[in-house]
Parts: sequence; structure tokens; C-alpha cells
Amino acid sequence: MSRIKDFYNKYLAWINIYWLVFIVFMAITLFVGDSSLYKRYTYDEKIRTLEKEIKAYELEIEENTKKLNDLHTDKEGLERFAREEYHMKKPDEDIFLIKQK
Repeated sequence: MSRIKDFYNKYLAWINIYWLVFIVFMAITLFVGDSSLYKRYTYDEKIRTLEKEIKAYELEIEENTKKLNDLHTDKEGLERFAREEYHMKKPDEDIFLIKQK
């Protein structure tokens, strides 16, 4: 115990003990442990980015659901989709593929 008192008297005597306890408490709260404020901030930031991704995927799912419903109900839409995506053709047609640079 005398080592701690010696250290305090030599280096920290000019600081009030209450301020010292407050500074140590703040350092522990800000930087040490699993529930530190720094980690909490990084977790909150990650949550925000994941929520943005969820919204984007929900919009994509909604668009794809609309497209799927159109393919199930609209025969012309299904034919257009098959021609564009899978290069299907009628027996009397020729298809020319143009590649863009």
C-alpha cells in the first residue's frame, strides 16, 4: 500500500482525489470493456448501415415480386422477358446480338 501512496504523493499530489477518481472512471467508461462508449458507437454505426441494407433489399424484393407477378399474368411480358434474357426466338425469326464496348 505504501507504493501506491508514494506514487500518489510523487506524481499525483497536485490533483484532487475526486478529480482523479472521475478521470479514471471516465477512462474506463470510454475505452475499457465490452460496453464502452466507443464500442457502443461503432455498434450503432454498424446497425445503421445494416438497416440501410435491409431497406435496399426490401425494395429489391418488392420490385422482383412485381416482375414475377407480371410474368405469371402477362403472356406478352413473359415472351418479352424470354427473348431479352434467354435469347429465345420464334422458328421463323433470326436473332442478331450486338455487343456494346
